[in-house]
Amino acid sequence: MVGRIFALCAAFSLAGCATITRGTKDVLVVNSTPGGAQVKLSDGQSCDNTPCSFKVPRKSELNVLVTKDRCKPQQIRVTNRIAGGGGAAMAGNVLVGGIIGAGVDASSGAMLELVPNPVNVQLECR
Repeated sequence: MVGRIFALCAAFSLAGCATITRGTKDVLVVNSTPGGAQVKLSDGQSCDNTPCSFKVPRKSELNVLVTKDRCKPQQIRVTNRIAGGGGAAMAGNVLVGGIIGAGVDASSGAMLELVPNPVNVQLECR
């Protein structure tokens, strides 16, 4: 009986490994050449002077608009994919029997990474 309780506690303690180790948010970096451009994300965040850093959920899919006076605006789509570390954490959850943890990691987005990151934009200026 004690062994079963210990095994159950161990399984629940491993639930959501990627959520604990990687977190559900990531830092999205936006660079531009030339520098000093304005950046607006489709989630409402903005920055007045590149390079910029934004904290966004790993499961985000958003548009990044980069503008600068006398330059053609550039829009980049940022999506997500399963990260190497996120996939390993998911496999670990499943192998140990932590199907609950696998579900937590999948729904929280902790096993994902943003792509591209960093976002590097070459502005066409006159």
